[in-house]
Amino acid sequence: MSNRPTRAALAAVAAAAMVAAGTAACSGEDDGTITLSVGLFGDFGFGPLYEEYTALHPEIKFEERIAEFADHHTGLTTHLATGSGASDIEAVEVGYISQYTAQPDRFHNLLDLGADELEGQWLDWKWQQALSSDGGALIGLGTDVGGMAMCYRTDLFEAAGLPVDRDEVSALWEESWEDYVAVGHQYSAATDGGFFFESSGNMFRAMVEQAPEGVYDRENNLIVESNPAIGEAWELTVEAIEAGMSNRLQAWTPEWNAGFNEGTFATIICPAWMTSYIETNAPDASGLWDIATVPGGAGNMGGSHLVLPAQGEHPEEAYAFIEWLTAPEQQQKVFESTGNFPSTPALYEDEALTGLSKAYFNDAPVGQIFTEAAQNVQPQYQGPLQGDVLATIGQGLGRIEEGAQSPEEAWAQVLNDLESF
Repeated sequence: MSNRPTRAALAAVAAAAMVAAGTAACSGEDDGTITLSVGLFGDFGFGPLYEEYTALHPEIKFEERIAEFADHHTGLTTHLATGSGASDIEAVEVGYISQYTAQPDRFHNLLDLGADELEGQWLDWKWQQALSSDGGALIGLGTDVGGMAMCYRTDLFEAAGLPVDRDEVSALWEESWEDYVAVGHQYSAATDGGFFFESSGNMFRAMVEQAPEGVYDRENNLIVESNPAIGEAWELTVEAIEAGMSNRLQAWTPEWNAGFNEGTFATIICPAWMTSYIETNAPDASGLWDIATVPGGAGNMGGSHLVLPAQGEHPEEAYAFIEWLTAPEQQQKVFESTGNFPSTPALYEDEALTGLSKAYFNDAPVGQIFTEAAQNVQPQYQGPLQGDVLATIGQGLGRIEEGAQSPEEAWAQVLNDLESF
């Protein structure tokens, strides 16, 4: 259920980051430099930007710390509770941002550092996500957003007798997720049980993210059991599981990575950031993947903010860097290099963004596709333990996939597990 994994080359990325930092951990500050530590989950594509910023500000060096998605957020929570160990700058995925806006005193208030003049730079809902409930503190600046599309294997669709043109594929499930599952039934029948998608968790989450309300209401009450959208998404996902559509791959594992290149599944929910992982994990599949629209209308899956824990000793320098790093110009560079889509709408009318295409995805007009996806998002309220709640439900679906529990048993355990939240 996490949505920005570390890459297979995690160790190499971390090592490269240390080189980019100029072995700052050894230099300390005796030489007049300031080392800013940056805690991330996976490769955000910041490496060249560290170098560019240091060229502009030679007194600033960087130490990048990369952890697995879950470990990163668990570690950050622990560091905040103990008052030590956090990086100067930490990335927070959207599913966890509300957990931290509920404790703004543990972060530097970016409104006091100059962010009060920048509000119009971001999508309104992206800005609002990082505000405390009283609006008095802003804990983070937005990086990317995760407007959704659907990536699919053209060769597998062709073998199943399905259309391969992206507009025709989009039309297959234009109306609803029920249509998507119906296409999955056709695909499975035509391929003697071929897997239509990689795992059930992302399908379920995509449906939930599109709903007017998700797992929380605006009073921070859990509404997993009472929200009809949750029940409908669960039932449809279970139908797909029981029909054998899921490859039962756990996201971000080596087996999941291999599935891309081996073509073991035909579709995957595809926010902009997912395109980079497909391309990285399936280097031999260029031209075999394409991008269609997602069923059910627009929705956002993923995206992050950069926050400054209060224990950081260099808030002014850290803020100056993240203000520069999240400016439209730098977000454009990250999109071009990694696929992470900007959260700054000033770019959405810029041909440099909207005109981008990706040869890997059959020259799909990724700039246009993901600009429209971001513009059409209807923001959903994110509760304090959003990421953990979705992970708990995802684990329940995983138990069904594994045959460990019936759908009824899995749902009952999900509700029981959520009682402690």
